[in-house]
Amino acid sequence: MTSEAVRPDPQLVVVTGMSGAGRTTAANVLEDRGWYVIDNLPPQLLGSMAELLQGIPPQERPNLAAVVDVRAGSLFADFREGMDRLRDLGWRTSVVFVDATDEALVRRFESVRRPHPLQGEGRLLDGILAERERLRDLRANADILIDTSGLNVHQLTAKVRQLLGSEGLPELRIAVMSFGFKYGIPLDADLVFDMRFLPNPFWDPALRPFTGQDEVVADFVLGQPGAQEFVDGVLALLEPMTAGYLREGRSYVTLAVGCTGGKHRSVAVAEALADRIGDGDRTRAIVVHRDLGRE
Repeated sequence: MTSEAVRPDPQLVVVTGMSGAGRTTAANVLEDRGWYVIDNLPPQLLGSMAELLQGIPPQERPNLAAVVDVRAGSLFADFREGMDRLRDLGWRTSVVFVDATDEALVRRFESVRRPHPLQGEGRLLDGILAERERLRDLRANADILIDTSGLNVHQLTAKVRQLLGSEGLPELRIAVMSFGFKYGIPLDADLVFDMRFLPNPFWDPALRPFTGQDEVVADFVLGQPGAQEFVDGVLALLEPMTAGYLREGRSYVTLAVGCTGGKHRSVAVAEALADRIGDGDRTRAIVVHRDLGRE
């Protein structure tokens, strides 16, 4: 006797965040993947929108993405109420907050020669800082935080596809990100580890042209004293944290591994960690090399 597979409750992802950080790009990725996307939806209409779709049989309901602007402080309460209503109606909800450094946002607004929506008569940076203050609580409570500071449109597209572009997503996605300290620590990092305690392959002319994705560099890095012990220690640390994240309903965690330039040591260790973490019934490992190729 066979049983028909039950389609999980439909998803609704709310895309919000700083102006200029990539909200529209993130929403476009989901639309390309077959999601039904509503742009600039007032927060008050979140619950009403889902109620309109309740008449559709559950197996036919589309996954929804809504781009929501909650800069107006008076709308934040409406946003929270709308999200609670969605959960009551059986929707799996996630809030994706896209962010970038003040420097990156200033550069983007200047490149398109547009004022910031909250700038008024002040400077561009004044508008950015005002918006950051208004969104502070929402950012702190977001399920997924995406730092777009060092990403171009194509890189952001690839990252959103990794995080949200497929069905049957696990409950917790662990992104293992390599980076270079000289380019700054990732804004969206939950845990940061420093690989500069290991010898740098950069100083070996035979290894310098390669990256941590190449076997010759990976063998060199992971063969150093303390390297394997470090990987084992991080995995042991993650075990109780992962269980806690799942209990608390956390859906995305970023583990950042850094070295000087983000080319050799951090890349090799990130690959080793992601391989050991693997994909489980409730977790999935994602590898992101933020600064690979920047040198």
